[in-house]
Amino acid sequence: MKTANVRQLRHAFGDVMELVTEGHEVSIIKKGKVIALLGPPPPVKGKKIELPDFATRRKRIFGDRVLPGSIIAEERESYSC
Repeated sequence: MKTANVRQLRHAFGDVMELVTEGHEVSIIKKGKVIALLGPPPPVKGKKIELPDFATRRKRIFGDRVLPGSIIAEERESYSC
């Protein structure tokens, strides 16, 4: 484990943060006592995202109804007046 005192933390914060981003834990020391620990965050577990089953949902809502293409064509003709 790396160590840094408060003065180093104030004046060379970038260097201390570099150590942390590399994966090292850094203990911060003030007057010879450890007052804080800096470390990288724990690894994030990947969650598997499940998408809903849209085909089953559509079938549950609308059933087996299918609109014939001629109905849509007739509606377009009525709007084009």
